[in-house]
Amino acid sequence: MYSSPQDSLHMTKNIDILNYDNPDIQFPCAIQPHGVLIALNPTDLKICQVSQNTYEWLKYHPQQLVNKPISLLLNTEQIQNIKECLEKDFNHINPLNLKINHRNFQAIIHKQKGFIFIELEDNKQSLKNNFFQFYQITNDIIKKINKTSNLSELCTVIVDEIRTLTEFDRVMIYHFGENQSGHVIAESKRDDLETFLDLHYPETDIPRNARHLFSINYIRTIPQVNYIPVEFPQHLETGEAFDLSYSILRSVSPCHLEYLRNMRVNASLTISIINNNQLWGLIACHHETPKYISYDIRTICEFLGQIMSIELPSKEEKEDLNRKIRIKNIQSKLINSLSKSNDLIDSLIKNGNTIRKLVNANGVAICADDELFLFGKTPSQPQIHSLIDHLEDNNKIEQGIYCTNSLPKSYESAQQFKDVASGILLLALTRVTRYYIIWFRPEIIQTVTWAGNPQESIKIEDDGLTMSPRKSFKQWQENVELQSPPWQKYEIKEAIEFKNAVVGIILQKADELASLNLELQNINQELDAFTYIASHDLKEPLRGIYNYSSFLLEDYQEILDEEGKNKLNTLVSLTKRMEGLIEALLRYSRIGRTDLTIRNINIESLIDNITNMLKASYKEKNWEIIIHQPLPKITGDPVLVEEILTNLITNGFKYNNQKNKKVEIGYLTKKEDCEPNKITNIFYIRDNGIGIKEKHFNTIFRIFKRLHGQSQYGGGNGAGLTIVKRIIERHGGRIWLESLYGQGTTFYFTFE
Repeated sequence: MYSSPQDSLHMTKNIDILNYDNPDIQFPCAIQPHGVLIALNPTDLKICQVSQNTYEWLKYHPQQLVNKPISLLLNTEQIQNIKECLEKDFNHINPLNLKINHRNFQAIIHKQKGFIFIELEDNKQSLKNNFFQFYQITNDIIKKINKTSNLSELCTVIVDEIRTLTEFDRVMIYHFGENQSGHVIAESKRDDLETFLDLHYPETDIPRNARHLFSINYIRTIPQVNYIPVEFPQHLETGEAFDLSYSILRSVSPCHLEYLRNMRVNASLTISIINNNQLWGLIACHHETPKYISYDIRTICEFLGQIMSIELPSKEEKEDLNRKIRIKNIQSKLINSLSKSNDLIDSLIKNGNTIRKLVNANGVAICADDELFLFGKTPSQPQIHSLIDHLEDNNKIEQGIYCTNSLPKSYESAQQFKDVASGILLLALTRVTRYYIIWFRPEIIQTVTWAGNPQESIKIEDDGLTMSPRKSFKQWQENVELQSPPWQKYEIKEAIEFKNAVVGIILQKADELASLNLELQNINQELDAFTYIASHDLKEPLRGIYNYSSFLLEDYQEILDEEGKNKLNTLVSLTKRMEGLIEALLRYSRIGRTDLTIRNINIESLIDNITNMLKASYKEKNWEIIIHQPLPKITGDPVLVEEILTNLITNGFKYNNQKNKKVEIGYLTKKEDCEPNKITNIFYIRDNGIGIKEKHFNTIFRIFKRLHGQSQYGGGNGAGLTIVKRIIERHGGRIWLESLYGQGTTFYFTFE
């Protein structure tokens, strides 16, 4: 069934019809006249109250029974049975066969709200004393139920068997939709009666409180619609009405009785169907003349209702079995493909059309942060972004899922794209990031056939809005717009299973990444320690080689020929260069091993220090440091930050063949996309030097990687920028560059 339009039930006013349920239907202060109701105090088993028809049935006036012990009506054994059941229930003694004043009764006993209720009805022939008859009836029906393969067949067997058992004119199964409107999905009837099969009934036909009673008391009988209610007075001491929710004799709402009369029904029996602790539907039995159903037959009918409730989940699972198998196969292939991929989002995108088919959708959108990837028929990217904003702003995705087949009714802007997305199913892959999968279904205009005009039960009187039973059940058709085919339960279930599988893959890959990171961290620590120890231990023998070579040059230069002197000078030069490389390694490893000393830093003061140092050591005077605007203060390790600035500034002068060498220092501000209130300062150092070719942008940060010969631009060991990058990363920042070869380079860097 496609969901019926709620608008048709609200008429021209925005009124919640559920507010007009009768709140007191479980406190009617009356019973039907086909029995007697007695309320007992469970402490002393005295009669608290009786229905006002006791003389007709028991030959006792009500005043002769109230406040009297129940022993006036029951014998010692029966009273003992009641006492033994006070802490349990009365199912194993119901019904009691009683004889009061020469009249035989069946007594049904139950507890409710601190009272014991005894309901007396005429003692018809009982199956309780004929177990084999009860077994034969139920066993034959259960065998037929077991042979059914789907929900439709199960419903057909149930209505046929209950009609045979009860001999009612009509037996129907009435299923509640998501909006609580009803739909007749099975029917067994007299051949001459008009069919009600496939008709829809508005929510108002069975109000909320009535549905609640059906969900706790699984059977209700009305042997004679035109009965005169028998008063069951309030409690004499408290003045409160008794709760008759579990009473089979409970009087029925006059509105419902009029409703049945309008249907030309004179007797009814209603059995609840429960699924997952919710009222799924009703087995409704109607008869054109008065009809009394004995307790034994009612018990079998209730038993069959419970059997159907048990069978429902498995039979619903078998509905559309081929489609479910197809979806399972699609899901299995998808998960297999995703689990083998190193990039999950990339794999989702590659499998976009397969994901669309997972729930039989016409289109699907995969949202990865602000990026959208669309497959099939979908709204435009701006429309989808607006839809996501709307759902997030209205807390529609808090549970990680949002599903509707009538989106334009809750989101007016969706009318613009109703032809592709009147229905959506959205799954949030994570709670932290904006990763969603959204399936879309188009509008399909449906004709729903109602059992009479659903608006007829709501009337506007002078004193306000009132509920009244409909008088006409003539078929009334209505076009349902702005709705897609509904998302079936199994489709939603498979989508959620797919999401859980994706989340599982994400967690598995995160765990693998965490293990790799931990392993890498340990390796890096060991490498740092090894580098430090190896570098430190190498310095001593290198110093010895250097000193020994220098002594040879000084002491034996007179007897060495020119070739020997050149070889010794080369050895001295090589050991000196090696010592420089080892020193760079020591500095590099020390950055990773030592703790940072974090303080507030005035960058301009550090630049002043560097300027003074350059003035003392730099012989040329054709250089200039320009600061365009006051620089913001940062937090970090002052010594290491000064090393960053020193390296980048001196490189700007060192790798520069201009007549006037310039280094400009400044900063930019940037708003973070993920945190709009957060502003990041991006510092830059720009020179007018020789520039760097783009192909070398990453190479220059590798240790000991030089772009020029050892003798060019003052030499160097190629570790400076590597150390700068590591210092910045230890401060939680990053460094990158822009450069025009032959015109200069700009280094950008941030701190956390």
